[in-house]
Amino acid sequence: MEQTELRRMEHMLDSEVKARFTSGAVRRVALLQTQDDPEELLVRVFIEPPGGSQDPGRSLEEWAQAHEKAMKRLRRELSLRLAEARLLEFSVDDGDPDAAPRITMPDDPALTSEPVSAREAVETTLALMRAGYVFPDRAEQAAAEIEARLAAGEYDDLDEAALAERLTSELDEICADKHLRVRTMPPRPQRAPRPEPDGPRPARPRRGRGHPGAPGRPDLPGPPLNYGIFRVERLDCNVGYIDLRAVADPEEAGPAIAAAMELVRGTYALIIDLRRNHGGSPHGVVFWCSYLFPDAETHFNDIVRADTGETRQFWSLAWVPGPRYTGRPVYVLTSHETFSGGEDFCYTLQAQGRAQVIGETTGGGAHPARMIPISGTLAVSVPFARSVNPVTGTNWQGTGVVPDTEVPADQAYDVAYGQALRHVLSADVPPPVAREARDALAGLEEQD
Repeated sequence: MEQTELRRMEHMLDSEVKARFTSGAVRRVALLQTQDDPEELLVRVFIEPPGGSQDPGRSLEEWAQAHEKAMKRLRRELSLRLAEARLLEFSVDDGDPDAAPRITMPDDPALTSEPVSAREAVETTLALMRAGYVFPDRAEQAAAEIEARLAAGEYDDLDEAALAERLTSELDEICADKHLRVRTMPPRPQRAPRPEPDGPRPARPRRGRGHPGAPGRPDLPGPPLNYGIFRVERLDCNVGYIDLRAVADPEEAGPAIAAAMELVRGTYALIIDLRRNHGGSPHGVVFWCSYLFPDAETHFNDIVRADTGETRQFWSLAWVPGPRYTGRPVYVLTSHETFSGGEDFCYTLQAQGRAQVIGETTGGGAHPARMIPISGTLAVSVPFARSVNPVTGTNWQGTGVVPDTEVPADQAYDVAYGQALRHVLSADVPPPVAREARDALAGLEEQD
């Protein structure tokens, strides 16, 4: 991993760890790679020692006594979210961290199955929002209101399912962000303890190249069913149709996406059905959309991180497997269910004038989010960035993607197919295809 990614992870850790402790208790956090194992990370927390003691060891001991609960929480959260962080250290920052006294807390996989009280779950959710939500002012407003309810005991008797539903509703009421939500998860299998090496372990960690993953950065999910590609078909009159219900990452889904586009390569028009598409990878959106543009000269989208201010640009790819689908019309079907990455897909094509969007206004979720475990069975999704389209200068957050042709979702297919048939009739096609198109269009019009 590049140093820039390691530093980004460290920055995120620094913000989240400081949110776990009382104000000013932590000076900074370092993310290091251990010397003996390139797959192992060390999180070193440099504390602000309490005043009045000139003995670093005594200062660290007093600090630990005052923050014992937060230290244990942090160790559990690292075990949940960053399995590579085998060691957590607390040290006095006196200019020589390797010589300073320290408290070391090794990874304990059993912590991931420990139950979490409703109060702790709420406190952790609010700390994660304060540390990473894309709009800090809204995060603070939501946290203040929920903390008042927490102090009044409103969450104390709720089980995890009820708590998740209640917090999601309250957060949406304040922040109006459908990506910001709390949800339950199936219990994850407990990791086996890491075996100790035969020889002695080196005492001093060193800086390294880093490692993927960080608290708040979710593990990449497994591929959706058939990478979200539910159906690929050549319709009558040589019109292509793809039913796409998730946008998978091309690192895994590339061959499947290429195969789908190969099957429709010879059609006169293409319908892409996103009515049941609830999102996925922005890189997947770029991969799919790149087939519909001739080269690498189209600027699709920007994602702006709130924590670092960094902007990641997304452009059409210079190369895709197989031929591109250009010079022919594309129709995209939407519904109120179309969300997140599915919206990115249709918004990008609409803004570039590459597709006609047909159906209903979409769900309105434009903020990339991290799914962060709170316990082994509870997680919070925290949006950390915002999308900015280079053509419109904005995105679809809250408004959804407004279709070019607005019709009920269950009528969108027929409307799009009718437009595709009219295109076929206007093109120079063989007479049998033209006759077939006229008959098919007449059949659609009789249904209206």
